[in-house]
Amino acid sequence: MSRSETFPVVVTGGSRGIGAATVALMAGRGHPVVFSYGSDDAAAEDLVARVSADGGQALACKGDAADPDAIAALFDTCVQRFGAPGGVFVNAGITGPACTLSELAPADLRRVLEVNVAGSFLTAQTALAVLPQGGAIVLMSSRAAKLGGGGEWIHYAASKGAVDTLCIGLAREAGPQGIRVNAVAPGLIETGLHAAAGRGERLKTAGTAVPLGRTGTPEEVARTVAWLMSDEAAYVSGTIVEISGGR
Repeated sequence: MSRSETFPVVVTGGSRGIGAATVALMAGRGHPVVFSYGSDDAAAEDLVARVSADGGQALACKGDAADPDAIAALFDTCVQRFGAPGGVFVNAGITGPACTLSELAPADLRRVLEVNVAGSFLTAQTALAVLPQGGAIVLMSSRAAKLGGGGEWIHYAASKGAVDTLCIGLAREAGPQGIRVNAVAPGLIETGLHAAAGRGERLKTAGTAVPLGRTGTPEEVARTVAWLMSDEAAYVSGTIVEISGGR
């Protein structure tokens, strides 16, 4: 079975930031999108309304990104409403608090690993059961996986290192099924992620150190995700695409 040109798309963590930009972009290109979100009902409802106003289709499913039942319900909703997804963006993730390793609370560490690692594995596992031949999974990594996150987010960086390993390993497992697996690794992107972790000033100060001289936008990441899902990337698998302005 091969997917159509307007295959359905599933996005986790789709109500804000890069996830929301990807939902809007894919829906604008004619793909029905089902996305999950954790708690912000207003943001999810606003995104669905904006997509609808632009002539697209999007459905929001509230649920914890690491809950197997919520993940199953997300995919079931897509299959029942629009058919099997042809592309899945495993985007949901959290940074945890900005702190050094010596300051990191065990509960915060466990939650970051639960959402970013276990959630990504479980979402990819569920996707494999429904994706057709030619389907694509895009994982959300981060430049922090290579830079280490020292002094701020070692725990987050380590969780994204696990996502990198998942990308490479799963690409080899899923390739014989005709399913491609890639990841995007954004650098400094203009989202609310830093502010939520108490580092809202970070983008203003760190952006000057980027070789291109600026921070990136969620839409720039979304366009890379869309390309990795498309047939234009039909021979790209097991690749981690850095989107960081050279940083």
